[in-house]
Amino acid sequence: MAEKQQQQIKAEELKVAQALSKIKHRLLVFSGKGGVGKSTVASNLALAFALKNLNVGLLDVDIHGPNLAKMLGVEDKRLDSSPRGIKPVEVHQNLKLVSMSFLLQDPNLPVIWRGPMKMKAIQQFLGDVDWGELDWLVIDSPPGTGDEPLSVAQLIPATGAVIVTTPQEVSLMDLRKAVAFARRLNLNILGIIENMSGMICPHCGKKIALFKEGGGERAASEMAVPFLGRIPFDPQIVTLGDSGQPFITARPDSEASQAFLKIVEKIISPNG
Repeated sequence: MAEKQQQQIKAEELKVAQALSKIKHRLLVFSGKGGVGKSTVASNLALAFALKNLNVGLLDVDIHGPNLAKMLGVEDKRLDSSPRGIKPVEVHQNLKLVSMSFLLQDPNLPVIWRGPMKMKAIQQFLGDVDWGELDWLVIDSPPGTGDEPLSVAQLIPATGAVIVTTPQEVSLMDLRKAVAFARRLNLNILGIIENMSGMICPHCGKKIALFKEGGGERAASEMAVPFLGRIPFDPQIVTLGDSGQPFITARPDSEASQAFLKIVEKIISPNG
């Protein structure tokens, strides 16, 4: 029995390795704490890559809070199968999504799973999904620096990691822990993104520092980590996300959308 289990584990590891071999870049998006807009950043970064005519996969491995399908307007879709494996849901002509939310019978019921079951699901998202040839796989990881993000980071060897924070001091404390976490795992930190960084008042046109401003950039400088840019707070991000309209395609000329595109340029060409 033990030998059979070992053979099964090796077969699953081989499937994952074969899937990863077709993916040029794997980008892990994570944060030291929840509530910093990590999923919003991950989904819009993935779309920004896709808008540059790159083939992109988006993997939602936040098992307990899978929000990407709703934010991208495909929550009513389901995963199909083919002889080559599970087919991801197409969000855009260059963007495919796999999320736990596609497997839930009732979106209001919680996923009450222990660690091994979650890791098994993530392994299947890689080994059993027909991602095809991808330029980028963007992985929306659970928040924090505990057991679950650790297991995800080890299971999905990333070629780069992006850490999302907000400017206020409470988030910056967790940002520093996230950087230390990434370094302990020998992750290639591509940079820090400061989300919710100021807001342009729709009435008077003045900039409001809702959660302070510039803290992420200062922390990046202190820790010798690249700073990728600031994403301003835009109320339309919330409104459009709730209605399933991807922000970067619905409001391409907005300051926030332009910030996402500039960040992607930095990721693609860090020395450009």
